Amino acid sequence: MGESAVFRSYVAIGDSFTEGVGDELPDGRVRGWADMVAAGLAAASEEPVSYANLAIRGRLLGRIISEQLEPALALKPELLSFNGGGNDMMRPRMSLEYLVALTRHVLDRAADTGTHVLLLSGANPSLHLPLGSVMQRRGDELAVALKPVIAGRKAVTMVHNWSDPELMKRDYWSADRLHLNATGHARVARNVLTALGVDWHPPVDESVAERIGTATYYRQYVLPWIGRRLTRKSSGDGRVPKFAELTPVERPRL
Repeated sequence: MGESAVFRSYVAIGDSFTEGVGDELPDGRVRGWADMVAAGLAAASEEPVSYANLAIRGRLLGRIISEQLEPALALKPELLSFNGGGNDMMRPRMSLEYLVALTRHVLDRAADTGTHVLLLSGANPSLHLPLGSVMQRRGDELAVALKPVIAGRKAVTMVHNWSDPELMKRDYWSADRLHLNATGHARVARNVLTALGVDWHPPVDESVAERIGTATYYRQYVLPWIGRRLTRKSSGDGRVPKFAELTPVERPRL
């Protein structure tokens, strides 16, 4: 987009990436790139900006859409950000056609309501994960398959974090190697704001990537993840959105 886009209301839907997992604040809350984007929109606007975030960690794409899309559109936002599919790519089987069809549905429903969509791919963790080559292949295939779905849609801004080589560096990731740390979320926020024509950088201190040994990593992160898959539980079970309603955003200094 050329000139800065002015959006006075913004709603985010998605999974842990959009919720902000990995960017934990001292009080235990998570922040993340979507919160930073909301702050950037407020910084660039002469009018009040409001923001809601309905994302829930661990959600598969189908549940993101069935649980979050219509409540998000009911808030009548001018801007809707949408990301999902990362959890689907980590399952033994993934239907590319299914993910593409769901994404098309989101874009069509947003178009019906006149809502501008910020469609963004997640950052690429494949260099740091067990079986990362599978994630790499699936992410690349999904990016290619979505191109014709996005083509020609004027009310869609696409942000390609998956293909950002800087974000693949270990320094942008938290100890679980799956979620970005504060520095990584800030990088995504800058990518998004740049795509929207907003010249504002989140004031986030540089994070130091937490590195742990292989045995500790498997014990703390991989085995619990396998356990949840076997018991059909999710890290998001029982959680509610952190900002379920549009909330005024405090305007930061430029």
